[in-house]
Amino acid sequence: MDGFLQFCRHMYLERQLKKQHRMEYWNSTSGSGFVLMGILNDSGSPELLCATITVLYMLALTSNGLLLLVITMDSRLHVPMYFLLGQLSLMDLLFTSVVTPKALMSFLRSENTISFGGCALQMFLALMLGGAEDLLLAFMAYDRYVAICHPLNYVVFMRPRVCWLLVATAWLLASLCAFVYTLYTMHYPFCMSRKIRHLLCEIPPLLKLACADTSRYELLVYVTGATFLFLPLSAIVSSYALILCTVLRMPSSEGKQKALVTCSSHLTVVAMFCGAATFMYVLPSSLHSPKQDNIISVFYTVVTPARNPLIYSLRNKEVMGALKRVLGKYLL
Repeated sequence: MDGFLQFCRHMYLERQLKKQHRMEYWNSTSGSGFVLMGILNDSGSPELLCATITVLYMLALTSNGLLLLVITMDSRLHVPMYFLLGQLSLMDLLFTSVVTPKALMSFLRSENTISFGGCALQMFLALMLGGAEDLLLAFMAYDRYVAICHPLNYVVFMRPRVCWLLVATAWLLASLCAFVYTLYTMHYPFCMSRKIRHLLCEIPPLLKLACADTSRYELLVYVTGATFLFLPLSAIVSSYALILCTVLRMPSSEGKQKALVTCSSHLTVVAMFCGAATFMYVLPSSLHSPKQDNIISVFYTVVTPARNPLIYSLRNKEVMGALKRVLGKYLL
């Protein structure tokens, strides 16, 4: 009799667990969404961090907006180098705006929820803009290679049609990859906790909430992420190796200095971008914690977009001169 009662109790508990599992699965797919537990929630001084992020976001908006305005309004900057730089500013402006306002408003309103569709949209936009910037940095390195190593053919190799084709390739290829990744990631059943311990909806933290086997998909993300990152990085390194050989043979010290200043600015941006992307998508998840992921996410969504235009403009006399002319014209 006791054995029969234990069997009945076991069957009842098993049914309750299955029912709870079904309810959790239903909740995760019915539009209830997720809770973003970003760095502001885990920080020891969230008010100070919130103020810092706000200042950096305003700096990113102002600096990238001014750089876009100057490149658009000043005809002297209507050359391939600054056309690509304008696209970089546009991507940075959009990237930080996809993440930062949502994180700040969620913290100020004490409401960290994000809908299932909103999470998918944020993931798609972040992947698209990050991938497009990765390819654009490689195209910018190619532009510098042609300008320094083949100056006589620069007008031919970097004519307007080619520039538009390069930019369109970056946007379209990144959009296609982002769409496939987002669609496949969001098709998983999320039957565990709804709390995403991250600043935004990204693939690695979301896969930790899936109640299905994601090991093969994680391997695919690792392989394709490494390929998507290291192919443009290889092109950048090769371009600058050839540029360095050409610069060292230049007779003019002024030409050497100008070339090195331009290339060093670009290499600084590349190092910051690729370092953060490698940490997030290439290193195994066992080598970094959610707190480290949050710090890196703040770096590439807020800090980098604020620093990029400063790196390119403060050391560039042409940009500073154009900025003075445009602001002087509008102020007068």
